[in-house]
Amino acid sequence: MGKVIQTEKYSGLSEEQAKLKLEKEGFNELPSSKPKGIMQIMIDVVKEPMFLLLVACGTLYILLGDLQEGLMLLGFVFVIMGIEFYQEKKTEKALDALKDLASPRALVIRDGNEKRIPGKEVVTDDIVVLQEGDRVPADALVLSCTNLMADESLLTGESVPVRKRVGKEGDLNSSPGGDDIPNVYSGSMIVQGNGVVKILATGMKTEIGKIGKALESVKEEPTKLKKEMNILVRRLAIIGISLCAVVIVVYALTRGDLLNGFLAGITLAMAMLPEEFPVVLTIFLALGAWRMSKNKVLTRKPAAIETLGSATVLCTDKTGTLTENKMTVTQLFNGNDFHTVSANTEFPDPFHEIVEYGILSSQVNPFDPMEKAITNIGDKYLKNTEHLHADWVMEKEYALSQEMLAMSRVFNSTGTKGKTIAAKGAPEAIFDLCHLAKDTQSKYEKAVTEMASSGLRVLGVTKAIIKSESLPETQHDFSFEFLGLIGLSDPIRENIPDAVAECHKAGIRVIMITGDYPVTALSIAKEIGLKNPELCIAGNELLEMSEEELSKKIKDVNVFARVKPEQKLKIVNALKRNNEIVAMTGDGVNDAPALKTANIGIAMGAKGTDVAREASSLVLMDDNFASIVGAVKMGRRIFDNLQKAFGYIFAIHVPIAGLSLIPVFFADMPLILWPVHIVFLELIIDPACSIIFEAEKEETNIMSRPPKKIDEPFFGAKKILLSCFQGVGILIICLLIYFIGQKMGYFEKALRTLTFLTLIVSNIAVILSNRSWTSTIFKILITPNKAVKWVVGGAIIFLILILNIPVLINLFQFERIGIIEALICVIAGLFSITWFELYKHFKLIKKPLL
Repeated sequence: MGKVIQTEKYSGLSEEQAKLKLEKEGFNELPSSKPKGIMQIMIDVVKEPMFLLLVACGTLYILLGDLQEGLMLLGFVFVIMGIEFYQEKKTEKALDALKDLASPRALVIRDGNEKRIPGKEVVTDDIVVLQEGDRVPADALVLSCTNLMADESLLTGESVPVRKRVGKEGDLNSSPGGDDIPNVYSGSMIVQGNGVVKILATGMKTEIGKIGKALESVKEEPTKLKKEMNILVRRLAIIGISLCAVVIVVYALTRGDLLNGFLAGITLAMAMLPEEFPVVLTIFLALGAWRMSKNKVLTRKPAAIETLGSATVLCTDKTGTLTENKMTVTQLFNGNDFHTVSANTEFPDPFHEIVEYGILSSQVNPFDPMEKAITNIGDKYLKNTEHLHADWVMEKEYALSQEMLAMSRVFNSTGTKGKTIAAKGAPEAIFDLCHLAKDTQSKYEKAVTEMASSGLRVLGVTKAIIKSESLPETQHDFSFEFLGLIGLSDPIRENIPDAVAECHKAGIRVIMITGDYPVTALSIAKEIGLKNPELCIAGNELLEMSEEELSKKIKDVNVFARVKPEQKLKIVNALKRNNEIVAMTGDGVNDAPALKTANIGIAMGAKGTDVAREASSLVLMDDNFASIVGAVKMGRRIFDNLQKAFGYIFAIHVPIAGLSLIPVFFADMPLILWPVHIVFLELIIDPACSIIFEAEKEETNIMSRPPKKIDEPFFGAKKILLSCFQGVGILIICLLIYFIGQKMGYFEKALRTLTFLTLIVSNIAVILSNRSWTSTIFKILITPNKAVKWVVGGAIIFLILILNIPVLINLFQFERIGIIEALICVIAGLFSITWFELYKHFKLIKKPLL
């Protein structure tokens, strides 16, 4: 073991120097995929079926001699490009914001203080502290290290980690790969030990930049929802193309006009083409992820948003997630007596040594909340006493390991010939190091239980003194003397009991997994309101259980104590055996397998390692359990709104397709819709489904209903049928207006005007009605949604214009109609949603919101 790093001897760059270097050198990042430019968006639009249909229609009109209509349809291409450009930029902006949040972070020393910054803000000459699980932000020279090993497989293809050493004068520039190289490289992962490094190159000047290989991003499989949508779109496209061919043939045979037959067929194809589906899906997931990031949850994998609505179990760590992670030393035990620490009491001499050796066994500038708490109590009560040893030189550290949950630090004590060893760790590990007699150990264990039952985290402290110059291989070989116990309290976050209650109401179990003693865990479980807080499985019991046995017991047990990180995987597998959809939190390197195996892995953003972040689906930026509950709520909202958008798309395409198709089969019936009308409708439909529904607030019962079954189709037959019935309702109303008008002697253009006006009003009504599938239209109208005003307001203004401006009247093949006629059409259009509103009303009576 080498020397332990002491970060206090490095002052690093000043903030001002770092700022100037960042301006000069630019961000520490590799060129990523560039945002789509106007040309790329134009090419994408050209590939779309709707574009091809518009071009075909425009060309046919020009061939038929209708230049004005043809040019207008071709002009609409630019309008569609404009909408596409706006949607692309909005999605891109959301994804860029997420990319910045997702980038690895770096712990730098600036102005003598340790500070965590985004990896892209690292500059040359920055001093960076690397710890196990960190992604190296840039190429650097090792200044000091302890057991530092890195995985450089991203650069070399070799999966075996390589050992690092401290750089010295005369070292030549080296390349990645091989042991004992004094450099670490951008993109590699620290798999063991820790170190302090000085940045030599950033961005494109790093080894990874030179070979032009971007960091491997996760290649996303198409999500379950995307696959489902692709199948649906394919089926609808096949139906649309088949009917289009039928319409062309029937029109040509009944009316003897092939060119107009092609126009009628293309109109139907445009009416039936569900081109909104992929656009809506992309926008909803991108903006949904952006909204979740605003609520302190970063989405790394879009599939996680889908799965959130189905989560049945949330497995959470205790420290820092359920608690504030602000440790304070509350109680001490010196082998005979207890002392409760409070601001109003003195600090007796018999307890000084526990804190003295607790500080010696901690880092000098600690990050760990427990070490911080021990250092703070020393600063408060032992300042200017012989118990603080800033002048002692540390010689060696025996690190904490899975086999021995204790760490020892060896010091050359000033003024003495021997060496002093200070150790702290789990009480059972300290008892083991001290080789205690059974009755003495039993006495101390009772003290541990008493402290733990008050909800305290307990550490043991011990010391040893040796005269020998040589040090043993393991800390077990020292003759330790037991000094006492330190009890630390970590208050529960204020909003946790409410968040747990909300989970239970939403049909989600909450399981707490902690490294604490069972009595501590059970005390916390009662405080936060977990179900069955008296039941607990400890880590040693977990070790002996088979997966079958655990699968049975885990149905009732919600508290796991004294659990090691690697045991989380066993818990996840047992839950999955019971067909649970598991969300699991984690922050360390050893948590990665459990995070990957869980249906939703949730890494800690503030205290989590890069390894844990990269294995997870979501990253909790504030490490707060309540944010996970907020994410579940947001996930459910996104999917509710996506279903409403798809429901609306189905509902409105049924009457459009019906009105395009039905008149074709009757030679004496004038056609109602031509491509220009479909395009006008699309200009309302596209923003409605991608902007209005995306911005819609969550339903009032969103967290009082059980999770969605994972195998339940997103938009199943029942929902499709319900949406189609809405569409049939609109179609019937429009056809009634059409046939009554025909009966009353109205001619083709007037009939088209009356039917189209009814269709547009019905469209607006169905948008409003589908904003909520549980609230009535009256409640919906008083629920704010800014997008509604713009989209609906715009549609009404355009409608007034095309009904009154002569050029537009001719273009749409309309005729002026009177106010009474327009009013009848408006009432008929609004009436089209009556049955759906009654359905919602009776459904609420039958099954009221909780």
